[in-house]
Amino acid sequence: MSRMADVAPSLNGAEVYAGSAPDVAGAAAERLRRTHELGQPVSLRSVARAFGDRRVLTGIDLEVPAGQFVAIVGRSGGGKTTLMRLIVGLDAPTAGEIDIGGRPVSGLQPSVRLLFQDARLLPWQTVIGNVGIARGPDWEKVAARTLADVGLAGRENDWPAILSGGQRQRVALARALVSEPAVLLLDEPFGALDALTRIDMHQLLERIWQQHRFTAFLITHDVAEAVALADRVLVLREGELVLDARIDLPRPRRMHGDPEVARHQAAILSAV
Repeated sequence: MSRMADVAPSLNGAEVYAGSAPDVAGAAAERLRRTHELGQPVSLRSVARAFGDRRVLTGIDLEVPAGQFVAIVGRSGGGKTTLMRLIVGLDAPTAGEIDIGGRPVSGLQPSVRLLFQDARLLPWQTVIGNVGIARGPDWEKVAARTLADVGLAGRENDWPAILSGGQRQRVALARALVSEPAVLLLDEPFGALDALTRIDMHQLLERIWQQHRFTAFLITHDVAEAVALADRVLVLREGELVLDARIDLPRPRRMHGDPEVARHQAAILSAV
């Protein structure tokens, strides 16, 4: 993950150091803060997808600002995974357009990463080998730093077989994050975990998202999970967007005994 430099980028040709005048130093800090936010906006305009005579998505219009956390819920077969495949470029819409960062999606997008329910780790690679699978410059240092970010410092040389389910999913998350994606797509990533491990993973994902502000799309059948994590919850029903609910609640969110949380959950469940 990127780190703030000790010396900020030049402002009007002058380098800014920690001892600079407050207004200039503040401007430099704000500039660095913005460059650390990785997210890009995602736009869908009249997007449809059909397989022969079967319509899976119909006329989806959606504007997602950079850095927003969106959850997508709905019954099985409602079009959730198809929508995610279109955003990453694994599939193409039958009609309509998708843009990421103002550029049309055509084929696989290098700025987009996927995290699945199954960690899909390579058993013949160590933990650090799985995270740094692309083997870019200084990959071991970058992979080790990312593993530390997800709470796995010191586990670099372990084999996937000895990890718990939650630990394997942390490795998969690190692998998705190591290239600093602009958009992270999460396809029910915590569905196979026990309740306590899910809570831990929610807290981890929320912390990392708040730190880096990539744009996030989470597919989930768990309405409580959607309300816990998302700024916005979309409900897909039979290929149509039937609810777009803003979750304007303070973080971290109390999931039990909060009437506002219960109100949001009830509205979403009634639309599913």
